[in-house]
Amino acid sequence: MAFTIAMIVLMMNFIWLYIDELVGKGLKWIVIIELITYVSARLIPLAVILGILLASIMTFGNLGENNELTALKSSGISLARTMYPVLIFVVLLGVGSLSFSNYVIPVSNMKFFTLMLDIRQQRPEFDIREGQFYNGIEGYSFYIGNRSKDGMTLYDLMIYDHSKNKGNVAVTRADSGYMRITEDKNNLILSLHSGFSYNEQLSDDNNIQENKPLRRDIFSEQQILFELPGSELNRSREDLYKDLYKMLNMRQLKDTANGLYAELLWRRNKVAHELLERDYLRLENKKEVREDSAYYSTADTIINPFEMVSELPVKGQLEVYKQAQNFARSVQSKLSNSVDYMQIRQKWVNMYWNEWNKMLTYAAACLLFFFIGAPLGAIIRKGGLGTPVLISIILFITYYMLSNTGEKYAKADFVPSWLGMWGPTILLLPLGAFLTIKSNQDSKIMVGANYLSLFQKILGKNRFRKKKESMDSSNQQ
Repeated sequence: MAFTIAMIVLMMNFIWLYIDELVGKGLKWIVIIELITYVSARLIPLAVILGILLASIMTFGNLGENNELTALKSSGISLARTMYPVLIFVVLLGVGSLSFSNYVIPVSNMKFFTLMLDIRQQRPEFDIREGQFYNGIEGYSFYIGNRSKDGMTLYDLMIYDHSKNKGNVAVTRADSGYMRITEDKNNLILSLHSGFSYNEQLSDDNNIQENKPLRRDIFSEQQILFELPGSELNRSREDLYKDLYKMLNMRQLKDTANGLYAELLWRRNKVAHELLERDYLRLENKKEVREDSAYYSTADTIINPFEMVSELPVKGQLEVYKQAQNFARSVQSKLSNSVDYMQIRQKWVNMYWNEWNKMLTYAAACLLFFFIGAPLGAIIRKGGLGTPVLISIILFITYYMLSNTGEKYAKADFVPSWLGMWGPTILLLPLGAFLTIKSNQDSKIMVGANYLSLFQKILGKNRFRKKKESMDSSNQQ
């Protein structure tokens, strides 16, 4: 039951994110069922974690509320012994979650992303976003500044016509426009208002030459007819995306990450070698670099470049310094490009390692949340769906936010990949240990009267201290 509730909650999150891309696409029910199936497979590891947490709190909360835990403890059976058979089941769930993430989810991810890309191409008029160029209709490139709430009225339009394969030689701009689909669903009619269009006239060989005319049209209203893809969903090849990090199992992720990192190290060493020999020393023959960077040696002599420059006339020195400045700018440009390339490659390495660690952390989270939920249920002694659901959602959202934050930091290379992905588990592990120890000791940590009594004691001590200080001050006076 808890697993079903978790799946419904996570599916609602998916629908909320992707509803704009699914509405109005004219999809058949079998396609929607297929998409939901792929999404459900991706959500199962998270649903298992949330389900274990909720079920643990409800189960041990019911046992505590009905005094069954008290009866077990009076019979000499501790809470740890009571948790033992359920712990075995949770371990099996964790192993199953890891196997599912390793073998099933990569396949479902590949099918899901392929199907989503096909759906986005199904009715492109719903996928034209504000402030972005859209190339979903063959031969045309669209840009819109704003869009109305109904999605059909557009503002600040710019349309590039590439249908004749002659480059950016025809462009149309308009203040506003309205989209609608013909009844046969085969064409898109775009009505433009208050605009103008430019069309550069080309020669016979499609080259723009001097003194060629430019055609400019100004219009108050104009309609353009675009041919849309067929009503049937065109399926792409799934193997086109098989090498992305979300489509690989753990072995493939590890091999790919190691390969990318080895290539990154090779590139880094190559850049350092080229900078040293070609740009810094600028020698054509093989050199042996000394520790003092102001000198370098050839096979039979040692040269001090500063002494050589000082022997030149002033004009020659200026030329040398100017040339050195040009070399430095060239090196700076090479370094900048190399750093950008390496940062991008490092991010890809981090993404592969993040996905590898995520599969392990989701399996470990099954145990973590059992050791949080079971003791917590025994302590609060509340079953049902009220308190357990509230506590489960708070703890799960905390874990999910920490996990997403750690993944982003690891992807940006702010922290190591293992720390970013295992950080939430490490942070919540003391909570699980604390609750397990306190529940075995029958501590009343969730009883509000204890904290109220402690607060009153602290408040009373403060009042007594203030009263004593005032009496002391009066006696001194």
